Amino acid sequence: MMTVRSSSAISIHRADISVMSGAQLFMKEDLKITDTQIEILAGVINIYSLFGSLAAGLTSDWLGRRYTMVLAAAIFFTGALLMGFAPGYGFLMVGRFVAGIGVGFALMIAPVYTAEVAPTSARGFLTSFPEVFNNFGILLGYVSNFAFARLPVHLSWRAMFLVGAVPPVFLGVAVLAMPESPRWLVMRGRIDDARRVLQKTSDSPAEAEERLLDIKKVVGIPEGVSDADDVAAIVRASGKGSSSSRHDGVWKELLINPSRPVRRMLMAGLGLMFIQQATGVDCVVMYSPRVFERAGIKSKTNSLGASMAVGACKTFFIPISTLLLDRIGRRPLLLASGGGMAIFLFTLATSLHMMDRRPEGEATALGAVSIAAMLSFVASFASGLGPVAWVYCSEIYPLRLRAQAAAIGTGLNRIMSGATTMSFLSLSNTITISGSFYLYACIAAAGWVFMYFFLPETMGKSLEDTVKLFGKDADDEDVSDIRRHVPTKKPSTELSAQH
Repeated sequence: MMTVRSSSAISIHRADISVMSGAQLFMKEDLKITDTQIEILAGVINIYSLFGSLAAGLTSDWLGRRYTMVLAAAIFFTGALLMGFAPGYGFLMVGRFVAGIGVGFALMIAPVYTAEVAPTSARGFLTSFPEVFNNFGILLGYVSNFAFARLPVHLSWRAMFLVGAVPPVFLGVAVLAMPESPRWLVMRGRIDDARRVLQKTSDSPAEAEERLLDIKKVVGIPEGVSDADDVAAIVRASGKGSSSSRHDGVWKELLINPSRPVRRMLMAGLGLMFIQQATGVDCVVMYSPRVFERAGIKSKTNSLGASMAVGACKTFFIPISTLLLDRIGRRPLLLASGGGMAIFLFTLATSLHMMDRRPEGEATALGAVSIAAMLSFVASFASGLGPVAWVYCSEIYPLRLRAQAAAIGTGLNRIMSGATTMSFLSLSNTITISGSFYLYACIAAAGWVFMYFFLPETMGKSLEDTVKLFGKDADDEDVSDIRRHVPTKKPSTELSAQH
C-alpha cells in the first residue's frame, strides 16, 4: 500500500505529459500561438522541475520523506488549477512553473522513499512499481484528451488540465497514512520509531534488526551504543545539530571533492539518467499525435484516439520489468531495453524517411510500420530503461549522500527531458522528423555501450552493501568523519579491535 501511494506522486507528472500532448492541439487554435511557443510550454515544465528536485533533496532531509511527498502534491495541485484557469499564454507559463516545482519534488522523493522502506528481497519490484502508475497516468491523460476533444476549443484544453488537480488531493491525504523512512528516522535519532517501521516492512523480525544495525552503522553509530545514547551521538557527529553544515559537507563531497567511489556512483547514476531522456521518449509521448499524423492519421480526434495506444502499450509492458527486476537483475533488463530502443528508433526513422519520398497514397504500409515501430520503442522503454533507471539510481548512493545525489540525478533527467521536448519541433523542421529519430537511435546505441561497461549488478544486495560495488572504501569514507566523533561507553582498545 505504501508503494501504491508513493507511486501516485510520479504518475501525476506522467499524466501531465500525455495531457499536454492533446491540449497543445487546442491551445494553438484557441490562443493563436506558434509551434515554438508550444514546444517551450511543453518542455519548460521539466526545466522548472529542476529547481523542485534540488529543493526536495534538502526538504526531504529536513521534513522527512513522507511530508515532502505531501508538499509535492500540494504544489502540483496549485499548478494544475493555475493552468486550467489561465487567461493567456503568460499565465499558463506561471502555472507550468508551479506545477514543475511539484513535479521535481515528486520525481526525486518517490523512488528514494520506496527504496529506503522496501525490504531487500522485494526492493526492485517495489521501487519500480511507481512506473506502473506512471504509465497508468499517461493512459488516463490520453483518455481525458479523447473525452474532452469534442468540447468547444476554449474549454477542451482547460478541462484537460483541471482534471489533473484531482489526483494530488487523494495523494496528499493518503501519504499521511504511510510510515516514515526508517533511514531518515535513524538519522534523526528516532531509533524506536525506525525499529517499528522496519518490523512492519521486513520479511522477518531478524531481518528488521539486521537492517537497523546496517543503517546505524552507515549513519556512524558503532555497535554496542544503546538506543538511549543514539540521539546524542548523532547530534554530536553531525556538527552540533547544524543541518546547514551537514548539507554543505554533502554537497562538497558530491561536487567539489568526491572520492573515487563517489565519482563512479555519480558517473553511473547521472549517465543512466541522461540516457533515459536523451533517447527522446518524452518526445514520442508528448508529440505522438503529430507522429501519427505523419504516419497517415490526419484528424485530431483519430490521432488522439491512436495516441491512447501509446499509453496502453506502456501500461501493458511495464509489469514485465516490475516482475523480473528481483529475478534476473537490473543489467539484463537495461541492456535488452536499450538494444530494443535503438533498433526500433532506427526502424521508425527509416520508415518515416521512406514515406517522405513516396506519394501519400502509396505509403500506407510504411505508415503501419512507423506506428508499429513507435509502439515497439515505447514497449522497450517501459519494460526496462524507464523503471529500472529510477530503481538503480535510488539504491547506489550511501545514506548520507542519497537524497542530494538523487536530487542531482533527477535534475539532470528533467533538464534532458526539457531539452528534448523543447527542441523536437524545431529539430524536426531542421533535419526532418526522421532525422530526429535517427539522432535518438544513435544516442540509444551509445547508451547501450555505456550501460554494458559502467553499471554493475545490484540485485540481492542491501542498500548498505550496494555502495561497496563502486569501491571498497565507499562505506568507510561515508561515515569516517562521523565515527571519530561518536561517543561510546566501550574502551578505546575494544573499539580498535572491532575496527
